Amino acid sequence: MSENTYHLSVKDQTANPAPLGLFGFGMTTILLNIHNAGVFELNSMILAMGLFYGGLAQIIAGIIEAKKNNTFGLTAFTSYGCFWLTLVGLIVMPKLGWIPATSETGMAAYLGIWGIFTLLLFIGTFRLNKALQLVFGTLTVLFFMLAIGDATGNAQLKQFAGYEGILCGSLAVYTGIANVLNELYGRIVLPLGAVNK
Repeated sequence: MSENTYHLSVKDQTANPAPLGLFGFGMTTILLNIHNAGVFELNSMILAMGLFYGGLAQIIAGIIEAKKNNTFGLTAFTSYGCFWLTLVGLIVMPKLGWIPATSETGMAAYLGIWGIFTLLLFIGTFRLNKALQLVFGTLTVLFFMLAIGDATGNAQLKQFAGYEGILCGSLAVYTGIANVLNELYGRIVLPLGAVNK
C-alpha cells in the first residue's frame, strides 16, 4: 500500500488594505487640522469622519493586515482607528452628560502618550519606504505639538500644529494614492522612496 503526499500552496489574494487605512487616516487628519488651524469650528462632519472613516475604516484595514501577516500594519491601523474613536468619545461623551470633560492637562497626557506610541512606530518605518517615514515623522511632531499646546495653553502653537497636521494628513493621502496607482498600473506612477532593508 502506497501513501500519497500532497502539497497544497495557498495564494494570498487579499487586496492591499494599506491605501484604505492611509486614506481614512489622512483625510480625517486633514479635516481635523483645518479646524485646528482656525478655519472652521469643530463640527459633526469632523466627528462623523472620525467615527466612520478615521475610526472604522482603519480598524478594517488593520484586521486585513493581520490576515496578511503584517504586524506593523495591524498595529498601526487598528491603533489609530481606535485613536479616532476615543477622540470622538472624549468630545461627545461630556456633551451628552455621561462623563466630565477632560482637562487640558488630561488632553496633554492623552496626546503625549499617542506621541510616544507614534515615535516608537516611526522607528519601525526605518525598514519601510520614505513616504511612510514622512507620515509617521510628521505625525510624531503633530502629537507632541498638540500635547505641548494643551499643557501650556498656547493657542498659537495649537494653531500652527493645525498646519503641520494638514501636511501630515496630505502625506498619508499621497502614500495611499501612490499605493493604489502603482499597483494598478504595475509601475511606479508616484514614488514612495526606496524600501530600506
